[in-house]
Amino acid sequence: MEEFYRIRRLPPYVFEQVNRAKAAARNAGADIIDMGMGNPDLPTPPHVLEKLKETLGKPRTDRYSASRGIPGLRKAQAAYYDRRFGVKLNPETQIVATLGSKEGFANVAQAITAPGDVVLVPNPSYPIHAFGFLMAGGVIRSVPAEPTPELFESLERAIIHSIPKPIALVVCYPSNPTAYVATLDFYKDLVAFAKKHEIFILSDLAYAEMYYDGHPPPSVLQVPGAIDVTVEFTSMSKTFSMAGWRMGFAVGNDRIIAALARVKSYLDYGAFTPVQVAATAALNGPEDCIREMREIYHKRRDTLVEAFGRAGWDIPPPAASMFAWAPLPEKFRHIGSMQFATLMVEKSGVVVSPGVAFGEHGEGYVRIAMVENEQRIRQAARNLRRFLESGVETLHNVVPLANRR
Repeated sequence: MEEFYRIRRLPPYVFEQVNRAKAAARNAGADIIDMGMGNPDLPTPPHVLEKLKETLGKPRTDRYSASRGIPGLRKAQAAYYDRRFGVKLNPETQIVATLGSKEGFANVAQAITAPGDVVLVPNPSYPIHAFGFLMAGGVIRSVPAEPTPELFESLERAIIHSIPKPIALVVCYPSNPTAYVATLDFYKDLVAFAKKHEIFILSDLAYAEMYYDGHPPPSVLQVPGAIDVTVEFTSMSKTFSMAGWRMGFAVGNDRIIAALARVKSYLDYGAFTPVQVAATAALNGPEDCIREMREIYHKRRDTLVEAFGRAGWDIPPPAASMFAWAPLPEKFRHIGSMQFATLMVEKSGVVVSPGVAFGEHGEGYVRIAMVENEQRIRQAARNLRRFLESGVETLHNVVPLANRR
């Protein structure tokens, strides 16, 4: 039987091979060190949990909530943007609460995309940046992910050669998966480009607070006039270790925010009200927990670079995000990122994400998520040493694995 139309537009799930190897190893009793998924392992701050407990069971909190987000939450997000970026936002017309930034991206794609519309998406990039628009009937044109002059050259070519003309450009800095960071000067040029060619900018700023060089990543909305063409997505998942709470935001251009709010009004009733109240407390509360989070990931980054380097794998230290974007060790480059990631699970018990999962230009790399503590990162490095020092065909598995089909 033929696949449904939207399902046909999605490629096979690229993590399936690595996940099969991970499941087989675990079932056989292996101690798996999982650095594949960007799933924060730190606890949600105590004051956020206390506000959730305080709100649970109060009158009216079990009812349907506001799809756009309760007023206090949208005001808290506006205050955060003012405090952190110096950007003034109208909570009524320029902010929508989303069920995580991933849902926000998917629904803004539904809101603004007509069948056949072209959207410019970095490659490699977080999958929803492309697949949200593919599911909405759009067409993806890949552009480089690194914020360099070459990106603008590629954008110019894309504008000239795309029919119809692109409607939007996706950017993500600090980047998932590459950890690239953009400067405010880059954003100034980007906004000028978008205005010149009358396209929208959709910015993913989920890792705004995860930086290690003392230079907080900017928001594209800091550029004067950027709000005329820009919507930006942020998330509570990493900043406050609230990934499972599913709380994020879209902010910026009134027209796109109104379109997103209208689509969401047909699709959901918003997050559970106590979750929104607790998220408000997080945004309005003390920032010690953010600094502590940043220090923990900074130490993990340094441990990863040092320990993996001693094991024989030089990892470029990321300036931001919770990921390292690591070129395959020279001895293994010929087998590709998917096979390398699968062998890592089978022969060292360490899980990473193959770079090709983020687009064909991610081939030759793997993404390493810093979601294990320093002790476990050092253990991963010890496990890796034998694997990296041996040839592809010479190692026995960490544990006996069932034959894979």
